[in-house]
Amino acid sequence: MKFARFTIDSKEYSGVVAEEMIKEITGDIFSSWDYTGKVFALDEVSLLAPLVPNQVIGIGANFVAKKEDLPAELPEIPVFFFKPVSSVIGPEKEIIIPEGAEQVKFESELVVVIGKEAKNIAEENVLDYVFGYTIGNDVTAPKFFHQDGHWTIGKSFDTFTPLGPVIETELDPFTVNVQAKLNGIEKQNSPTDLMIIPIRKMISYLSKVMTLKPGDAILTGSPVGAEFVGADDVIECEIEEIGTLKNVFASVKEKSAAHR
Repeated sequence: MKFARFTIDSKEYSGVVAEEMIKEITGDIFSSWDYTGKVFALDEVSLLAPLVPNQVIGIGANFVAKKEDLPAELPEIPVFFFKPVSSVIGPEKEIIIPEGAEQVKFESELVVVIGKEAKNIAEENVLDYVFGYTIGNDVTAPKFFHQDGHWTIGKSFDTFTPLGPVIETELDPFTVNVQAKLNGIEKQNSPTDLMIIPIRKMISYLSKVMTLKPGDAILTGSPVGAEFVGADDVIECEIEEIGTLKNVFASVKEKSAAHR
């Protein structure tokens, strides 16, 4: 089942996507919801990020190029970081390159959406707490990384976390490829079994540090191939079973001029 958020005439709705239609729903997707009976054509709506996350958590440097490169021992403390909810945007929205950075980096990722409260969960039970999966683009401006290795500012600018187009609840996350095309040219295409910290271990570890809540979005890492991009570049992050998350990069000056 594919859940989405969308607007028509500036009014926000939630719905379930079926073929080229979207059926409006009401209620909380994580607990109780129902169909309203209203149906819209996909081409008449504007998709938003499929959820407003409770929090956004990412993991750094989590893919290798080939299985032979997977480490024999996993890091004792994985490199996790937070991204502000204010950085989240939906499909087709502009990613704004901040002043002082001529280029930023795209990072296509599979995103796990938590569906129920999780604390101290075992690896074998992790999927019982997952609601579904979407696609994320962990946009990064390394110029703003702190010299001591702090990543927060470089990953926190508004528009730096596109999510979408839907949350897919019927997905096997261990059999998909995380892909990206830049201006129509493939740059990333890796199966999730090239993750250094696998999904089950990642979420189990996080649950032992913090209580995960419904609506938490966990970015699971980006494959080899991410590149620097500039204004007017078009990025398409894709996981075939979920869809394509497409956005265009724009400079902050261009954005300002457009609103004069």
